[in-house]
Amino acid sequence: MKAVFIIYNQALTEKIEYMLEILNIRGFTKWQDVMGTGSVSGEPRMGTHTWPEMNSAILTIIDDNMVDVLIERINKIDAINFEVGIRAFVWNIEKTN
Repeated sequence: MKAVFIIYNQALTEKIEYMLEILNIRGFTKWQDVMGTGSVSGEPRMGTHTWPEMNSAILTIIDDNMVDVLIERINKIDAINFEVGIRAFVWNIEKTN
């Protein structure tokens, strides 16, 4: 099992939700109004007058064989909407109940 943490500009919400539905990824936790800035080229998302945009984040736990499929879809969304911003991070899940 892998944990995938996806952080994205709220403008991408419908695309992300649709992607999860198409991939039949049902279990996830979502946070709205997440603040931060990208480590490479992202602009701040702070919900302020200067930086008004906001991010959302999703954490999902999926089977190992789904990781590459999900990351490929995320990369496609990023390629089309590069200036908007999306990132995904993957790590191992050692135990679950």
